[in-house]
Amino acid sequence: MGSHDDTASPNPDLRGLRCPGCGETYRDRWRCRCGSPLDFADPPTPEGPAPDPDSFDARDGLWAFDDFLAVGDDPSDRVTLAEGMTPLVDADEGCGSAGDAGNEAAPWNASFKLEYVFPTGSFKDRGATATLTRARGLGVERVVEDSSGNAGAAIATYAARAGIAAEIYVPADVKESKLRAIRRAGAEPVRIDGSRGDVTDACVAALGGGGSGAAEATDRSGTDAWYASHAWNPAFFEGTATVAYEIAYQRGWEAPDAVVTPLGHGTLFLGAYRGFRRLERAGWTDSVPRLYGAQAAGVAPIVRALHGPEAAAPDGTVNEAADGIQIAEPVRDREIRAAIDATGGDALAVTEAAATRELDRLHAAGFYTEATCAVAPAALRTLRERGEVGPDEDVVVPLTGSGLKS
Repeated sequence: MGSHDDTASPNPDLRGLRCPGCGETYRDRWRCRCGSPLDFADPPTPEGPAPDPDSFDARDGLWAFDDFLAVGDDPSDRVTLAEGMTPLVDADEGCGSAGDAGNEAAPWNASFKLEYVFPTGSFKDRGATATLTRARGLGVERVVEDSSGNAGAAIATYAARAGIAAEIYVPADVKESKLRAIRRAGAEPVRIDGSRGDVTDACVAALGGGGSGAAEATDRSGTDAWYASHAWNPAFFEGTATVAYEIAYQRGWEAPDAVVTPLGHGTLFLGAYRGFRRLERAGWTDSVPRLYGAQAAGVAPIVRALHGPEAAAPDGTVNEAADGIQIAEPVRDREIRAAIDATGGDALAVTEAAATRELDRLHAAGFYTEATCAVAPAALRTLRERGEVGPDEDVVVPLTGSGLKS
């Protein structure tokens, strides 16, 4: 195990990074020299019992949980738009006995976490506020990111808030609504033809191909860019872990039996896992919920690994509607599978037909979401039909993106 100082930082107190594979430590870098993603070497865990929910001051949004966060120790570094503390609501309250405004489907029997009310309309703001906070603490002047839309819009928006220049690499066929959000934040979108993987490859090539923060990138290619990747950068996962802290707080420090999320790179899925584990470790909750990931049929690598190719594409087609999670090679696939195993959860592929039906139900019930996030409540419906989630179990489903982005 070695240690490296890959970037000079104006803030010497920023937490360092460690490779969970080989144990190498770094001041700052976007991936280990061995190729593995990095994590914070010493993420904090608060001491003492959980605070009384009735007296807990939640006015700072997700930053109210700063005792759990490995970024933003210096409040002056925080890049924030007062994000977080999104509503947790009864999915079926006021929907009538059918649960979906008259269709012949059973009610969801769950709580929805309304992540689509964030400043840029998606849960990716959780990761963006933490990532740009880390960037500001490092003295970064320009960031790059690759995204199918939501993460790019979030990084562009928070970069604008921080006064940091941004380039966002996007698929050539990205939705105009998401492209517009990137441009209006002052970031430069870079359209790339080909697959979602081609977009990432182009972005990494712009960094100089190999991989770290600004210092090594400068050595290799003359660029001063810092990779604000929602798939690689550990700060992004610090932000998404706050979904677990909020859910627990809103439930009186009681974890639900299960959480069902969309699953592409696993930013929300793994954030929830890390957050609930830290809550249990701190003694603020007694358990970690089972975690279920809903993937797009036809582009479902976790389902394929767990259950084979037929389960990954049950109707033989690709769920084109769920474009936000069409990730063929998740960066943290081993960690995703380990989280599923550790919690007794699962991953399942949702067809476009099932997602479209669920999207109609969501809209009819007053939840104006985009298509990708419909895969999670659709997956819950399947899990209940299979008996994997019992009728009396408490389930939380984050609704991850706004229909205004469609």
